[in-house]
Amino acid sequence: MGKGWKAAGKSENAQKKGQMFTKAAREIAVAAKAGGANPDMNARLRLAIDMAKKISCPNDTIDRAIKKGAGLLDDGKIIEELTYEGYAPHGVGVIVECQTDNKHRTAPEMRSVFKKHDGNLGETGSVAWMFIRCGFVEATKAGSFDIDEEAIEAGADDAYKNEDGSYEFITPADGLMSVNDALKARGWTVTSAFLGYKAKDHATLSETQVKEVQEFLQAVDDLDDTHKVYATL
Repeated sequence: MGKGWKAAGKSENAQKKGQMFTKAAREIAVAAKAGGANPDMNARLRLAIDMAKKISCPNDTIDRAIKKGAGLLDDGKIIEELTYEGYAPHGVGVIVECQTDNKHRTAPEMRSVFKKHDGNLGETGSVAWMFIRCGFVEATKAGSFDIDEEAIEAGADDAYKNEDGSYEFITPADGLMSVNDALKARGWTVTSAFLGYKAKDHATLSETQVKEVQEFLQAVDDLDDTHKVYATL
């Protein structure tokens, strides 16, 4: 999504980086809470730590998040995972995954951004049928190779090339870690791996409509409690 509407500046860049660190720390805490503080025994935590390090998240922030999630650091705040479903402008289905320490703040903020951009916040299950739960692995590899063969050998369902030259592998929901490890064994450098949602079909929109939906999705993504956003765009 384009960000040309944003004013450039050091203060904004610092704020954005701080927001990225906060979101990374929340994912680490949630992962540690769900599966324990040992990344060798907790695949989700291992991935969360790897992703945090890729954005240069400070080690003390990572360590604190692990302790918080594991119940070793009691600051009185509990991070919860929330999922919102609804429609962006022009009937585009949207699923928003949030991680928050204050759901009473998150809900009104989500309602506000949907309303402001002519979206429609729905009930649980209102658009989930438009998506498939699956894994995503983004990776790069030097040299020549057959991407279809690489996907098959790694156990991925599909793969495609991104605009930046990296590749996105789509995996079964329960095969994320096995595909992640298989790609590494085949010489790939994994830059991200996570469970998410893939749209079954995509909306057909005009250029103007696409821009309006992108602006909406950017506004949702910019909310402090937003973790990931998926759309049938």
